[in-house]
Amino acid sequence: MPFDHNDHYHRLMLRQMPPGCRTALDVGCGTGRFARLLAGRGIEVDGIDASAKVIETARAASSSLPPRHRPDFRQADATRAQLPPGRYDFISCLAALHHMPFGTVTALRDALAPGGVLAVLGCYRETSPADRAWSLAAVPVNAAARIAVAAREAARPHGGGRDPGPPSAKAPVRRPEATLEEIRREAAVPLPGATLRRLLFWRYLLVFRRPGTDG
Repeated sequence: MPFDHNDHYHRLMLRQMPPGCRTALDVGCGTGRFARLLAGRGIEVDGIDASAKVIETARAASSSLPPRHRPDFRQADATRAQLPPGRYDFISCLAALHHMPFGTVTALRDALAPGGVLAVLGCYRETSPADRAWSLAAVPVNAAARIAVAAREAARPHGGGRDPGPPSAKAPVRRPEATLEEIRREAAVPLPGATLRRLLFWRYLLVFRRPGTDG
């Protein structure tokens, strides 16, 4: 089935961009679908991923785009990369932070320009009754969404509309270890004032806005 939980939240992630956004970084970009959405809005986009294979695939999938709409993809481990301080108006991280130490958000925070936004679409470990209730509620919605998206894709002319992404590259899968409450506590110090909310499809949204001036 073509339904993808991370893709489902692309529009929500796009709404987190600050006004006048000119530069963006997509961390753990995979095959680059979200980075291409950003670049298609006239934003200068860097995409990084630790996997050389998915970076190669992201570049191939973007090769036919006009240069101004083509992200700059490079292989880099976000936990070790030397990110330029104060460079980006928007930093996105989709279902990738649980593959890294949570403290990586400190480097991402420092790479934000004043007024810039860090938006994390993350995964969490379910432990509480509330977690299980949300998970149970998501099951029938998830099934209905898969059926609806599959029907829409089947009716769409070949090659039209949605960016299908390269079928050959698979993102690595890792079960999240931190609970939602642990993530909330860990974010409090490096990302003061950040908001965190639970989303339906086993995801959360963490948003941090850097103050408009360094002071």
